[in-house]
Amino acid sequence: MSGDRPAGLSAYMTVTAAYWAFMLSDGALRMLVLLHFHQLGFSPVQLAYLFVLYEIAGMVTNLSAGWIAARFGLTFTLYAGLAVQVAALIALSQLDPAWAVGASVAYVMVVQGASGVAKDLAKMSSKSAVKLLAPDGQGGLFRWVAYLTGSKNAVKGLGFLLGAALLATVGFVWAVVSMAAALATILIAVLLFMPSGLPKGRKGAKFSEVFSKSANVNWLSGARVFLFGARDVWFVVGIPIYFYAVLSDGSAAGNRAAFFLIGSFMAVWIILYGAVQAAAPRLLRATSRPADQLIGAARGWAWLLCIVPSLLTAAALVAQGPTAWLTALLVVGLLVFGAVFAVNSALHSYLILAFSRADRVTMDVGFYYMANAAGRLIGTILSGLTYQLGGLALMLGTAAAMVAVSAILSGHLRPERLAATAS
Repeated sequence: MSGDRPAGLSAYMTVTAAYWAFMLSDGALRMLVLLHFHQLGFSPVQLAYLFVLYEIAGMVTNLSAGWIAARFGLTFTLYAGLAVQVAALIALSQLDPAWAVGASVAYVMVVQGASGVAKDLAKMSSKSAVKLLAPDGQGGLFRWVAYLTGSKNAVKGLGFLLGAALLATVGFVWAVVSMAAALATILIAVLLFMPSGLPKGRKGAKFSEVFSKSANVNWLSGARVFLFGARDVWFVVGIPIYFYAVLSDGSAAGNRAAFFLIGSFMAVWIILYGAVQAAAPRLLRATSRPADQLIGAARGWAWLLCIVPSLLTAAALVAQGPTAWLTALLVVGLLVFGAVFAVNSALHSYLILAFSRADRVTMDVGFYYMANAAGRLIGTILSGLTYQLGGLALMLGTAAAMVAVSAILSGHLRPERLAATAS
């Protein structure tokens, strides 16, 4: 497959463009929901509930999506992901502000669950396609997966800014309606112009194959749970709500300004994260380093990442409340966290494809991203809970502990298993 470079490159570019469009809407939707319902008076824990079904759906979807793609083909799961996201956006536009809080939470949870299904169908399709389309040799796989993942996160960062801007200008309903229309247009274009180059599926694929027998895939998946849990424990609820409390003066103009500033920070964070991910092959000299060194780097970079939330935890304990210097330190510290986190994530994204055999790549990638969704679920729940119970210090301390566990699990990866699974 990778030998057919022109066809493979064309399919890769089309898949990447579709994934970009999806992640732009995904980032915008997350920011819209978070800020809109915080403005309506939802507590941090209630806000976390809004995203719980999104992550649970992601876990279930990733397990089944690997089998669905193996059975029906990668283009089927990509189209399904885009279509479900359009339906979720339309459904969210029907939310009635007059509903009771409980009914609103339940409705948004279900819609977010559908969006979670859509996101992981699209992600699994796009990441699996890289394994099958990337050129052989000279770090081609690492480069292609890094470019896809890095550019995706940069686009998602723009989505955070877009969501905040739409909320402040046209309001919640028109924001989600306009995104649904744009994504539906992208879906039609992809349906019409998708080139050949992706597998069509095989009838004999069994669902039991989704559970990996590779020790490297299992250890890496475990490390992924705690890596992404460590990010989302502060990213999903705690930090946006902290910044809103610091930046908003309670007036309508103050709220709008806070929306733009929070959305801008989250956008810059994600864009930086994506840029560093895309540059990871050069930063790590992937084309000239053997696989065993890249496996060792996964552990070393995780321990380096652990330092950042540990220092921020200490600062939060010293400050004992919102201060100008603490807010400034959080901005700088979390941007540093994002850059180091990006290298960790890029290494993981490369290693899962390197560990996977071509004949079961969708299964292994689906299992791995099930673990990714489990980490986001744990982080999402802990984000609202730790911030409400212990503020910044407990939230950031939890992030540091989770990164440490990820580093320990990464220490179990072995290069000899890489050779066995890649054969």
